[in-house]
Amino acid sequence: MRILENTNFNFLGTNKDSYLISGILLTVAIISLLYPGLEAGIDFKGGTEFIVETKVAIPSTEVASALGSTTGEVFQAKEFGNPQTLLIRTAAGGDADALEATVLSTINESFAGSNPDLVGKSLVTPSIASDLKSKAIVLVLGALFVILLYIFVRFDWRYAVAAVITLAHDVIIVLGLFALLHNITPFSLQIDQAIIAALLTIVGYSINDTVVVFDRIREYALLFKTEPYVDIANRAVNTTLSRTVLTSGTTLIAVLVLFLIGGEVLKGFSLALLVGISIGTYSSIFVASPIVVALRDKYAPARRAVTAAA
Repeated sequence: MRILENTNFNFLGTNKDSYLISGILLTVAIISLLYPGLEAGIDFKGGTEFIVETKVAIPSTEVASALGSTTGEVFQAKEFGNPQTLLIRTAAGGDADALEATVLSTINESFAGSNPDLVGKSLVTPSIASDLKSKAIVLVLGALFVILLYIFVRFDWRYAVAAVITLAHDVIIVLGLFALLHNITPFSLQIDQAIIAALLTIVGYSINDTVVVFDRIREYALLFKTEPYVDIANRAVNTTLSRTVLTSGTTLIAVLVLFLIGGEVLKGFSLALLVGISIGTYSSIFVASPIVVALRDKYAPARRAVTAAA
């Protein structure tokens, strides 16, 4: 399939608009990360989690209150996909089977006709949660460092800086969305191992798209040495546009199907991919390329002057 061939869009002529859009998105994301902040799953904070189905809809706040009164522990409860399914979490550890029995009996006794049924349970100790959190941080930072090194070796430092800024841009926006919406969506947006996997997938997808554009910019820079660098970069983006749209479009269709019919457990994972791939496609054109051009225009003349003087 051939679409969007021989285009001549002035992508890099809209730098101010793209910087404004990215600035607004990043500002909202950072504010959301500060408040209300991300909701850590039990993978990273420890505790016990239950998914309970009931025959009738029960207010989640009343369930949390009833469980707290019975056990003396702090419980959180929220709808999980539909009003008759509850996600119940507590930091309480100990005997998970005994806690499970207490949760089910309390709901059954406190809410007539509820007939609760346990459909899922997870238990993570605080020490394991701390270890998982540390490894997740190291994994994400390590991936960014390896990508920085790869781009530096394959291209040069300006491309490497642009790539890392772009990846940070994508990840921050996705995390900011999760922070903003985790108390609103009917499905869980907790940060757990699945979301970390989604973030790494987004990083890999985004850098792949960005490298394709970078490679074409470098190729055209060698072919059209007398043209302004911004025109070279713009031509490179246009010639890779068909590949970018087709690749991103087909991937988004698959992820959208996963989001719609993949079940509640995959909602957060697939939403992260939907947003991340969309933002990654945007950033490879409107963020990465303009940064490369700006860095090249700022530092290349000085380098040529030094070379000529030598």
